[in-house]
Amino acid sequence: MNKRFQFKAAWACALTLVVLALVQLKLEARTRMQAQVGGATAQQMLATKTVKSYSCPMHPEVKSTKKGKCPKCKMDLQPVRETAHATEKEENVASVAAGGMMIPDVEVLDQEGNAIHFYSDLIKGKTVAINFIFTNCTTICPPLAATFARVQKEMGDKVGRDVHFISISVDPLTDTPERLKAWGAKFKAGSGWTFVTGNKQEIDRLLNALGAAVSRREDHTPSVIIGNDPKGVWTRTYGLARTSQLVSLIDSVIAGIPQESTK
Repeated sequence: MNKRFQFKAAWACALTLVVLALVQLKLEARTRMQAQVGGATAQQMLATKTVKSYSCPMHPEVKSTKKGKCPKCKMDLQPVRETAHATEKEENVASVAAGGMMIPDVEVLDQEGNAIHFYSDLIKGKTVAINFIFTNCTTICPPLAATFARVQKEMGDKVGRDVHFISISVDPLTDTPERLKAWGAKFKAGSGWTFVTGNKQEIDRLLNALGAAVSRREDHTPSVIIGNDPKGVWTRTYGLARTSQLVSLIDSVIAGIPQESTK
């Protein structure tokens, strides 16, 4: 009787352990499934969540739940379509130029008020000449623009086809697209010449990447960056150089011939 009792007790104990083990496995499986479903649901919600509001492209702190105009710059408020988490394109650097210069694909505004991406729309696959200006400038900016205008005239049909001019505002809080368009008209800027402004944070990031960031707008560099993106040829030169020198340098960069930086 004693042995039989011991056997039954051992069998009951073993059966209990097996049942407990099965229950534990079932609970763990359910927990994993819930975690996967919950994680997928959370990711889906983050990916699809949008902010149903409007903001100014120049002054992002100006927000509204209705369409209207920015009280600061009078631009039309744009719908905010940013996802709750940054996209891969926003997080990554778009291109690496010669000398280790990184060109971010930040969103900017051109002189027509179009939202574009700096690298994808203005640099990728092109040869470009970039200078830095602001419309209230009374010192080097008008001569810089006048120099671009002379080069534009000298190069004729090549501008907008073989080379594209870009003028980036170092004062985006003041320089709305309308101001840039009016300023460019003074220098007869053609279709191959784009003026760039936008959100200050994004413009500051761009200026940092291009080596043109300054604490005071009046201290900005009079240099011109000339680059051939497909061939990876980039150089920097004095923006007030003679027209013939700039034309020759641009032609060399178009041809993919490396040039030593002179500024």
